[in-house]
Amino acid sequence: MASAPYEIKEIDGMRYAEAGADSTATPVLLLHGMMGTVDNWEHLIPAVAQAGYRIICPVLPMYTIPLRQAHLQGIVDFVHRFTEVLGLERAVVTGNSFGGHVAAMYAMQFPERVEAMVLSGASGIYEVEMSSSVMRRSDKNYLRPRVEKTFYDPVHVTDELLDDVIDIITDREKAIRLIKFARAVEKTSIKDQLDQITAPTLLIWGKQDEITPPDVAETFHAGIAESELHWIDECGHVPMQEQPGMFNRVFLDFLRRTVGAPQESLAG
Repeated sequence: MASAPYEIKEIDGMRYAEAGADSTATPVLLLHGMMGTVDNWEHLIPAVAQAGYRIICPVLPMYTIPLRQAHLQGIVDFVHRFTEVLGLERAVVTGNSFGGHVAAMYAMQFPERVEAMVLSGASGIYEVEMSSSVMRRSDKNYLRPRVEKTFYDPVHVTDELLDDVIDIITDREKAIRLIKFARAVEKTSIKDQLDQITAPTLLIWGKQDEITPPDVAETFHAGIAESELHWIDECGHVPMQEQPGMFNRVFLDFLRRTVGAPQESLAG
């Protein structure tokens, strides 16, 4: 991890990755998925920081949050506390999968804190059953085809990734929380509240997303007044990992158009 393109920091018991801390531009806040990690953004973080922006990714307490708070609102509350402790008055809130669901709810509840939003493969409309099926058996032959649904190209599903999944689902405390979160996602539709989102929103979606399929993206696009939808071909549920070059280009173009180019870039 020494070569990671960001620093891991801690504040008030909350761990987070950060790069570009000296930037005066509106910061970018990243929210990872249910079984995701900071590493899901390893390609985006350096690209955004090198463009002159500050970028921050909290480690969401998916496996440590008190059981009674193991639901979407519990994570929204965590994100709000994190931004307050860090002094982030406004941010470009960005989320993938479960993190996109949380980002959208945060934008509804704290619109004054969201200058713009980026959603990719966000849950909140519907999600093809995946999380609960993965939880059932810690057998690589069983898990492989299910985890492969995350990607367009199954080459991304390595033995190392499957070992990580098995480590999570065989840990009872982690598994209990993930099951609660998966059920909360199924029950918490935001389809009828999308008109409450007022921030300019970029939807970056894999054309071959099997978990939150293309019609989910279309529903977000139709419901959020100030939204634009960008498709990435040959791409599944995690575009920032599977097609990072295209994802980064679309993301940075949106940043420059919505929050402006950083002063450092203008000076250069």
